[in-house]
Amino acid sequence: MTKMDHVERVRAQWARELPDLDTTPTAILGRAYRLSNLVRPSIEETFAGFGLDRGEFDVISTLRRSGPPYRLAPTALYRALMITSGGLTHRLGRLEKAGFVRREKSAEDGRSLLVVLTELGCQRAEDALRADMASEAQFLASLDPAKRMALAELLRELLATLESEARPEQEG
Repeated sequence: MTKMDHVERVRAQWARELPDLDTTPTAILGRAYRLSNLVRPSIEETFAGFGLDRGEFDVISTLRRSGPPYRLAPTALYRALMITSGGLTHRLGRLEKAGFVRREKSAEDGRSLLVVLTELGCQRAEDALRADMASEAQFLASLDPAKRMALAELLRELLATLESEARPEQEG
């Protein structure tokens, strides 16, 4: 017999109270939301061990995965992160103070600045990502590799559909 989770208990309650209501969306999206909430503290603890919060990690990891020379315009960064320019400015200030990024004038346009990942920031992003992936892999250990791949593919398909229907300012 399959173990009942929180979402299934909630759905059973709604089935009793509103038997005509299809709660299938909660079976998927409710579980995604609950999973996110359950793993968030572990992820935040991992990043804190590297002197970062989640938002700061997002900035330096975006720069790191952009490839050499690990620099992006602030506009490209805040669009990729789906945050406001003000939110990015605040994060950049903290990261710059920690020595993980620096801002420099663009060679192509002296009026604009680029955000550059420092050597320290590059190493910190890589170390934090490696630790995070090891930690997150533990959450998936109960699923065999085939189930993990099937779940990943289903989620990819759903997300790709939703992203294609999103307004441009929601994309990242």
